[in-house]
Amino acid sequence: QVQLVESGGGLVQAGGSLRLSCAASGSIFSITAMGWYRQAPGKQRELVARITRGGRTNYVDSVKGRFTISRDNAENTVYLQMNSLKPEDTAVYYCNAEFIATNGVRRIDYWGQGTQVTVSS
Repeated sequence: QVQLVESGGGLVQAGGSLRLSCAASGSIFSITAMGWYRQAPGKQRELVARITRGGRTNYVDSVKGRFTISRDNAENTVYLQMNSLKPEDTAVYYCNAEFIATNGVRRIDYWGQGTQVTVSS
């Protein structure tokens, strides 16, 4: 069993900041990458930011310069620092992990439960 537990969502005014955290635990041998996705009502889930074990990052264009993804490999935790938030950032944010399980199987489809981020104008 693998669990991804997210925290840090909430309600914030435009221009404010939030920090999301996601901790992975369970039958994990090695995490190769972790990422944050979001899904707004009526829209498809989209990748917001992703970070590899080696620290390589990529971001969706709409958050570049405002969001920063980081990770603690020792703690199997990923963070998303969100600054200068805009109403269009409102969505449910999901953590995703790509990892090698202890049975040797590579998995890319583990998701957290989601955390709501609401940005008021």
